[in-house]
Amino acid sequence: MIAAFLVGIAIAGFPDSSATPITLAEAVRLAQVNAPSSIAAHGQVRTSKASVRSAWGSFIPSASVSAGSSRQLPSEAGRTRIDSNGNVVLLPSDPWSYNVGFSANVALFEGGRRFFDLRQAKARASAAEANEVAQSFDIALTVKQQFYAVLAQREAEAAAQAQLEQATEQRTFSIAKVRAQNATRSDSLRAEIQVRNAQNAIADAVNAIATAEAALTRTVGTPYLVTASPADTVDLPPVALDDTELRALADSNPNVIEAQKSYEAAKAAKKSSFTDYLPTITMGYSRGGSGTSAEFAPFGTGLDYNGSMRFSVAFPLFNQFQREAQVVQADVALENAEAQLRDAQLAARSGLTAALGSYRTAEQKVEAQTLTVEAATEDLRVQQRRYELGGSTLLDVLSSQAQLDQARLDLIRAKFDMRVARAQLETIVGREL
Repeated sequence: MIAAFLVGIAIAGFPDSSATPITLAEAVRLAQVNAPSSIAAHGQVRTSKASVRSAWGSFIPSASVSAGSSRQLPSEAGRTRIDSNGNVVLLPSDPWSYNVGFSANVALFEGGRRFFDLRQAKARASAAEANEVAQSFDIALTVKQQFYAVLAQREAEAAAQAQLEQATEQRTFSIAKVRAQNATRSDSLRAEIQVRNAQNAIADAVNAIATAEAALTRTVGTPYLVTASPADTVDLPPVALDDTELRALADSNPNVIEAQKSYEAAKAAKKSSFTDYLPTITMGYSRGGSGTSAEFAPFGTGLDYNGSMRFSVAFPLFNQFQREAQVVQADVALENAEAQLRDAQLAARSGLTAALGSYRTAEQKVEAQTLTVEAATEDLRVQQRRYELGGSTLLDVLSSQAQLDQARLDLIRAKFDMRVARAQLETIVGREL
């Protein structure tokens, strides 16, 4: 009965029948689809890709076509009318008039602005894609924390159930000893208190499970209640990568890549700001036709056409220091991006050190607490046997029971900390471990 806790802690408890069990992988997938931050990150990727297409489009001439038709009234009887000045105006014999036109414009030289804008758009698109990856791992971390919280509360419920079974068995034996006048009534009362405490622990665990399931449901974004699948309660294998490999991954994690691309975009923006000091050369071409007819004939061929080609050069001599202000703003943005890149790199290394330390510590605690639970279980068995033989008091038994209960809770906490620390490592290095 006591040793069953060590075996059953990995598959402790079954989910509430009203909640739908889901695996960890499914929970992560649902959250990455439904989370507002994931949707926003995906929208940012779409927007940045559209900006890249727009930057490419600036190399293509802009073109437009136009067409129009009008009818002068009246057209037959009464072809004369009086205008606002009292003059007699003779209306044309052909009341219908038409016009068509085509125009195209392209910038031949603008100081390289289009190339810098394209480079900036590509860098921002890459930054948006890196941010989407970073958001997916942040969401996965949140999901795993909630998922592991459900598992931890189930394990706490299993520990409380084991505590209740032991307390109930101890109460039965204490009552028998009191009836045989081998113990005082105080023993049975203390045993009863232990039973009530175990029942309260179960109630607390059940409430904690419900709360954890509600939090998990909100995280994955489903309209129905979900819970952690019992199939995912098996402990994860140790991290296979060594510290050097983890540091190399952390130095190129999604957050660092995003900062690097933002820095490249800022450099392109600074170069683009200097193009305002250079002249702009543009070329334009237009061709149009116009004509009249007595009848409505929009597709007639009797139109007179003419066209023109234009070259223009523009050079702003002075624009109220706006160019200077833009250069300063671009330079400040570049300095900020450089500082953010440096901070992202340091944050990755610092976070890796903290998460790796937490994982190693929790891993050692799990191993130590597993042995502690085994030792406390054996100690309780010995104390119960001595109490049965009259070699110890009920206080000794209760003290051993309290040590075992605490050892179980410490083991649960250590396993939860190790799972979360592993998830944090995966978020920092940007890959599954």
